[in-house]
Amino acid sequence: MWIVTAICAYLIGSIPFGYLVGKSKGIDIRQHGSGNVGFTNVWRTLGIRYGLVVLLCDGWKGWMGAFLGYQLAGEAGALIGGFMAVMGHMFSCFLKFKGGKGIATGGGVLLFMSPITLAILLAEVALVCLITRYMSLASILAAWLAPILLYYFGAPNSYVIGIGVAAIVVICRHIPNIKRLVNGTENKLGQKKPDPEPVTEQGTEGSTENE
Repeated sequence: MWIVTAICAYLIGSIPFGYLVGKSKGIDIRQHGSGNVGFTNVWRTLGIRYGLVVLLCDGWKGWMGAFLGYQLAGEAGALIGGFMAVMGHMFSCFLKFKGGKGIATGGGVLLFMSPITLAILLAEVALVCLITRYMSLASILAAWLAPILLYYFGAPNSYVIGIGVAAIVVICRHIPNIKRLVNGTENKLGQKKPDPEPVTEQGTEGSTENE
């Protein structure tokens, strides 16, 4: 059941909703803004309505992965399912193993494991974005706080450890953002990001900042 959970959750997580929403509007979202399929790039490129659609759909992937895993194999299954859904979002088999940074999908996992933890993190994200307008900073702080809050609210140790590992992966995916935050060049909400540069003759692609 663990293997079945891992495979199914990964495939669910791999569904590239941001890419599909972009295609519904006649564009390849990977060729616009930051080049990412996450909700923030969809928001910047197509508007908040489409960004929210992607946010909810990506969150659903995480919740469904954890829910499916719990039904098949209990708490351990929920952990495996949630983790693999996040991995599917970040390394989608439908996008040549590229993807977003897992924040929205991870939020869906937390919704299943600990709704109060998710509620606090959403408040933190809203507050940090309101003050700094840096979605990346809010996301990094949310990833760091998630396992701490799970532990505080008495979640099973397996959940705390699993979310902690996922948080490390998510933060590592934000290393380019961290460098830009330190240098003062990180993009802010409401600030339109120029489209990524086209592939060069040597096959080098432009910016691929993710959410």
